[in-house]
Amino acid sequence: MDLTSAQWRKSTKSGNNGGACVEVAGNLPEIVAIRDSKDQHGPALVVGRNQWQAFVAIVKTDALS
Repeated sequence: MDLTSAQWRKSTKSGNNGGACVEVAGNLPEIVAIRDSKDQHGPALVVGRNQWQAFVAIVKTDALS
């Protein structure tokens, strides 16, 4: 999958935690890509936009704790 046009971003809540963050590219049609911020040239996880939105909704409700 070609992710060369991906615009990667980290959460504004990411602090100075030594780089233990993920970056998300949400600008791609129909998909969202996720990667380790410490390994920007490494693999990326790609999910459908609907699946990403469902995941974010669950995280926001704190249902994973």
